[in-house]
Amino acid sequence: MAPHGHTNQARSGQRAALFMAGVGVFWVLVTLLGTEYGWSMRTRALFDLAALAGFGFALWQTYRLWRARQNEKGDS
Repeated sequence: MAPHGHTNQARSGQRAALFMAGVGVFWVLVTLLGTEYGWSMRTRALFDLAALAGFGFALWQTYRLWRARQNEKGDS
């Protein structure tokens, strides 16, 4: 058995969590910058959609990780 946190699944989970946190930080910073510099609503919406796509991708990754763990349990 691999040490805790050093399996491929653990690394995949850590990557998904870091990606999700990074998207959240990006979204907050872009929102603050847009407010500060008076960007148009169209520009802000573009960044909102980019953040939504990032969160959707992170959700897809966590779903794939969950399915891989479920399949592993069934094989045991």
